[in-house]
Amino acid sequence: MTIKTNKPSEKNRVLIFDTTLRDGEQSPGATMTLSEKIEIASLLDEMGVDIIEAGFPIASEGDFEAVTEIAKAAPNTVICGLARASFGDIDRCWEAVKNARQPRIHTFIGTSPLHREFQVQMDMDTMAQRIHDTVTYARNLCDNVQWSPMDATRTEDDYLVRVCEIAIKAGATTINIPDTVGYTAPSESADIIRMLLERVPGMDEIVIATHCHNDLGMATANALAAVDAGARQIECTINGLGERAGNTALEEVVMAMRVRHDIMPYHNNIDTTKIMQASRLVATVSGFAVQFNKAIVGKNAFAHESGIHQDGMLKHSGTFEIMRPEDIGLSETVLVMGKHSGRAALRSKLENLGYSLGDNQLKDVFVRFKALADRKKEIFDDDLIALMTDSDANTPNDIIQVKTLRVVCGTEGPQTADLTLEVGGESHKVTATGDGPVDAVFNAIKMVFPHDAKLALYQVHAVTEGTDAQATVSVRMEEDGKIVTGQSSDTDTVVASAKAYVNALNKLIVRRAKTAPAALT
Repeated sequence: MTIKTNKPSEKNRVLIFDTTLRDGEQSPGATMTLSEKIEIASLLDEMGVDIIEAGFPIASEGDFEAVTEIAKAAPNTVICGLARASFGDIDRCWEAVKNARQPRIHTFIGTSPLHREFQVQMDMDTMAQRIHDTVTYARNLCDNVQWSPMDATRTEDDYLVRVCEIAIKAGATTINIPDTVGYTAPSESADIIRMLLERVPGMDEIVIATHCHNDLGMATANALAAVDAGARQIECTINGLGERAGNTALEEVVMAMRVRHDIMPYHNNIDTTKIMQASRLVATVSGFAVQFNKAIVGKNAFAHESGIHQDGMLKHSGTFEIMRPEDIGLSETVLVMGKHSGRAALRSKLENLGYSLGDNQLKDVFVRFKALADRKKEIFDDDLIALMTDSDANTPNDIIQVKTLRVVCGTEGPQTADLTLEVGGESHKVTATGDGPVDAVFNAIKMVFPHDAKLALYQVHAVTEGTDAQATVSVRMEEDGKIVTGQSSDTDTVVASAKAYVNALNKLIVRRAKTAPAALT
């Protein structure tokens, strides 16, 4: 029997494996809805991602449904599901991905001494047999099987060689070497790949992948070092989203290979002009704002304030920019929109910013745009992005909706909020006080919709400059282990706060419904 592999014919082609929907979603508070996951997966497919890890099907019914629907919808990309080294996990994973045009099963087990002793509680021989049995089982279901020794960078070399050989002989077509806890350094990352290529029979006949976490800030460097040593698949996420300090950022490795092709002669299939669109979408959906100085996609990545830098940029952009903004789909911020702008102009501008709107959605956004233009003299690109974010965050189908809000604040208390909230179509008017206007508003909401969720984060940032700038408010709430993030924008910070809080509550309601015990039949 000939074992198929997914090794590209060109020796310097690097496969991009995006795990935003799996590892990225594991960031506390980054849980995404089914429609949001499908939207992200569709964009990843369009931009040329080779493999999408769509989720962990055994984790929940929601994850299973998301992987199943994405598998059916993706026309080009390999759709991958994650499974532990157990037959039940693998069966569930295969059930979810089997209808994909190109399905993949990704199974893993922790191989480091710490994981063997404390997590899976297996000795070396027992684990080796488990790896053989489960990879063989997965390979009999699917031609495309990826295997990962979790915490590989803290696994003894001899044992790592042993289990990689077992997995290859059992039929794995991709071996992923994860730096699960972000422990390694670039030279070590490269040395591990070289060591495996030298010592593991058949290692040069399959795809070697690298999966790095950013706990020490070296994820991108580690991933690229692994590629230099022979890895040909990088596992990464949009915006570097992921557990703890995050994962290797897709935009960083892709643009590094493009900009420094002279010393990294590797190529990939990514349409880089869609990078900003993907970054904004993931930031909006996850509620995790991109830090201003984030490489490639941060707000300041192409900003120049120093007089020397500005002078150089005026003379030649190459003096202080190593890539062009348009290479990543970033349009120049200009003041072209105002209260006299029409729908066609708004649609064109939003398309330039990476948003594709249907007629009904454009109609709704246009109403919001006109209302914003009446309040703001100048409409910047960032205002339009915030407008789209708010449009996605607060929909007519939400169970809870803010109808009216009036607050009294100042040096003389008490600070008071008069709120009209609609819950399930029924209107409620309440008045509440608090330690400041936002606290009063949140107390009023809680009077109408009592809950025990803890407010874990409240964050405000101005979208643009000026006293009439929109404020984007993010809140994170936690209830019985369920974490949700809400977000909204408005020129009135208190109104944005109320809508963000309500947005989080609506997501919490959805999470409650998904995790409720099934009715007895």
